[in-house]
Order: sequence, then C-alpha cells, then structure tokens
Amino acid sequence: MNDFAHLAVTRASLDNCVKCTICETQCPVMAVTSKFPGPKYIGPQAERFRNGESVDHSLDYCSGCGICTLSCPQGVQIAELNAQARAVMKEDHMPLRDQLVSRTTVMGALMTPVAPLANGALRIKPLRKIVQAIVGIHEDAPMPVANGRTFEAWFNKRPKRTTPAPRGALVFFHGCAGEYFEVETSIKSVEVLEHIGYEVLVPKQGCCGLAQQSNGLFDTATKAVLKLCDELTSAGKDLTIISSSGSCTGMLKHEAHEIMGVDDSRLKDVGTRIRDISEFLLELHDQGELPEDFQRIEQVVPYHAPCQLKSQGMGLPVIPLLELIPGLTVVESGANCCGIAGTYGLKKEKYEIAQAVGKPLFDMVKATNEGLAVCDTETCRWQIRKGTGVQVEHPVWLIHKAYGLS
Repeated sequence: MNDFAHLAVTRASLDNCVKCTICETQCPVMAVTSKFPGPKYIGPQAERFRNGESVDHSLDYCSGCGICTLSCPQGVQIAELNAQARAVMKEDHMPLRDQLVSRTTVMGALMTPVAPLANGALRIKPLRKIVQAIVGIHEDAPMPVANGRTFEAWFNKRPKRTTPAPRGALVFFHGCAGEYFEVETSIKSVEVLEHIGYEVLVPKQGCCGLAQQSNGLFDTATKAVLKLCDELTSAGKDLTIISSSGSCTGMLKHEAHEIMGVDDSRLKDVGTRIRDISEFLLELHDQGELPEDFQRIEQVVPYHAPCQLKSQGMGLPVIPLLELIPGLTVVESGANCCGIAGTYGLKKEKYEIAQAVGKPLFDMVKATNEGLAVCDTETCRWQIRKGTGVQVEHPVWLIHKAYGLS
C-alpha cells in the first residue's frame, strides 16, 4: 500500500453506510450469481471485521466495476474498499494466471511480430482448452486481436508536419491496447486532433498499471503509473494530454489515487491535465471552438458507456458529441456493465458470470445496431464484439468518418 492516510480515509467512509441496500440493487454481479453476497455485505459490513486479510474469499467475485460506489447516496467508497482488501487477501498467494493477464505490454510485444500466427492460435479450440486447464483463462473468453504493426511504428514512419499547427501542441497517450491491439483507434484519434489544428506529440510511453491494480498487484502497478507520468510529462509540463483509452485514462484520473492510495505530485499533475478524447472534443464544442463541418452519417448506433468512464465523473460526453453529426442517431444502452471488468471475465471461474452480466447489453446491441456499435474502452469492445458478433469501435471512428478522413 502507498498513502496510508488516504487509505484510512477510504476505510472511514464505511461508517457512512446506512444499510439502505441501494448498492445491492445496482450490483450487476449479485444479480446473476449466488457466489457474490453483494457489495454491502462484502464491502462496508465485512470491512469492520477484517484484520490483515479478508474473512470471506467471496470478495474475489467482486468485478470491481465501481457501480456500487457511484450509486451509494452516502458516499461510501465500496469498490475501493473491496479492491484494497482483495490486494491484501492475495498478497501471499497471487495466482500465476493473474500475474500473466496483467502483463499487457509483454503480451502485445510478443504477439505483434507474429500477428497472423498468434491470432490463428487463439482460434484453435483444443489449444484454448489446454490454456484454460493450465493457466485458467476460459476457452471462450474474448481475446485481443494482434495487429501487424504498432501505433508507434505508424506514428514514427509517417510524413512529418511541415507547417506550424495553429492550435499548438497536445500529448497523446495511447495505452497498451492502443499501441498493440486497437492501433486503428489510436491512428484515427491522432488524425482527428491534427485535422482540427493540433500538433500531436507522442513520447515513448509504457503501461499505466491498470491490469496489475485490478489483480491486486499494487506495488508493480504503482511503479508503472509513476513511470508513465514521467514519460508523458517529458513531452511538455504544461500540455494537455489526450487519450482514446478510456480505462487507462481512468487509472490516471481516479483509480491510482482512490484505490491504491498513490499520493504523488506527478500523478496529481498528469491526472489534472489528461482528457478523454470525447470529453476534450465536447469541451471544444461548448467553447465554440470545435469545427463542425461534419458529413452526414445516416445510421442508428448503439452506445455503451463503460464503468471506468462513469467513475471519472465527466458524464457521457460521447452522446452529445456524436449527436452533432447530421443523420446519426445514438441509442444509449442503459446497461450498467458489459461484464468483462478488465480481466475479470477472462478467468475460467468468472467467465459465465461475466457473460450473464453482459447479456442484457448484448441483446440490446443486437436489436439496435445497423452494423456498428460504439464503446469507449478496449476490453469492453472485445466483450461486446464476442457477445454480439457486431463490429464495435471507439466513438472517434464516427468523428473521423464525419470529418471525411476515412
């Protein structure tokens, strides 16, 4: 653990619990399985009896979606309490599987040079069964698709800008998935930012540590997030940082401090300067500074707002942003969670729970889409693609198309 004073404040919030059970009515995991007794019991109620480790290992069935914290009228930091307790519970017996799935940069670096082989191997059912038996990753779990090139390779090889950018410079944070798997989303983000007049700087950057944090590896996650803060700041100490990786942005804005207790000036600085790309573009619109020469897109598009986006307290900027595009109809999913919760839905003992949590969303997307759905975070897109068979992309794809850049 890092900032013990902050963690004490988080723990103190449990005394605000009045046992109203609102968090339990909103919990997507409790609704589909008896293995998780609910956020009220496993959170503020059980926290009073914890001393060093959890008294109840059903805690591990909390997906960490954060909906309980968002819905609590008393401000109890339920999800944060659970994440901290789980880290202590797993400290002396961290499963190898949980260590492996949290190494996203290693996975991306290994898969990219052999992308066709890696993608083909992930479609071999007998091999997936072996992986499930040995490692514990479910044979049907949604997996990332390896790309034949990294975003960094694309960015470094493209022609350099020869004229000054009228709006100055921004820093782009791509995240691990945006570097190795969702490369096209990172490319489209940069092209949109440049189209509206910015110079985009992309410093060498590593992982934010989110997957490690969600699996209880707080020490390694803390080192990763602080190293990333240094890397992002190296491009300019006063520049706005933009990202199309909603989950990684949430780590820098919220989770590193609120869950792990990281109280470092570098994180505070980066956390106040970083913006989700949709949040940033909508801010420009509100200031009358966003070019709105959008082409018509006659399409109905379902949109799902991920849990990690909601925890950032910025509302749902995607909806009013996309509604600026003539002809486009955006239908918000209304679903609490897609079920994947980062790496939660990959694990063999939790896969069926994750699918049950996501089913209402899957049904909504299949009934609403006209060939495309949009969502802000990578693992959620992989989950929805797997559960629906529908093409699911980041909302910036539609902005990119409306600007005539596709």
